[in-house]
Amino acid sequence: MTLPTRVRRFGETAILTRANLVTIARLVFTIPVLALMLDEGSSWLTFGGWFVLSVTDGLDGWIARRDGTTRSGAFLDPLADKCLVLGGFIVLAVNGDFAWLPVGIVVAREVGISLYRSAAARRGISLPARQLGKWKAVFQFLAVGFVLLPWTADLEWFHDFMLWTAVAISIVSAVDIVRQGWVEARSEV
Repeated sequence: MTLPTRVRRFGETAILTRANLVTIARLVFTIPVLALMLDEGSSWLTFGGWFVLSVTDGLDGWIARRDGTTRSGAFLDPLADKCLVLGGFIVLAVNGDFAWLPVGIVVAREVGISLYRSAAARRGISLPARQLGKWKAVFQFLAVGFVLLPWTADLEWFHDFMLWTAVAISIVSAVDIVRQGWVEARSEV
């Protein structure tokens, strides 16, 4: 018995897809959630908003894999992730919940790897998300989430542990991407 092949609903050039609609909604709702974080800090409302935005990161990816990935989705999804995570880290630094040094490291990593991927793409090298990058995102979302969760809002040592764990995984995943780019470039020579 042969299993039916999955039919792609959308081609690579599609823009208005279900996955992209989820991603655009994430981008739009990031702004009020960040504003709420700035105004209220830890509360069930801010945690709920952060939780929904974090979980829908996986949802848009699942829908995209099911319906067919697109170039627009490949651009929009990382943009939504970076706006949410970097915005959350910066807001928590402004509020005094996170130190600026680890936030600066994460910001530098995200900007640097985005520039590296762009430069690699101009040379015809594709550097898609790798497993370490997915773990990095999970730990970044968790680091912010535990500050916002009222049950853990007063555990500063735990916030620092989660933040520095996210920083460490961010650095390791950056090294992994650069190594992969180097391997890809060497294989073309």
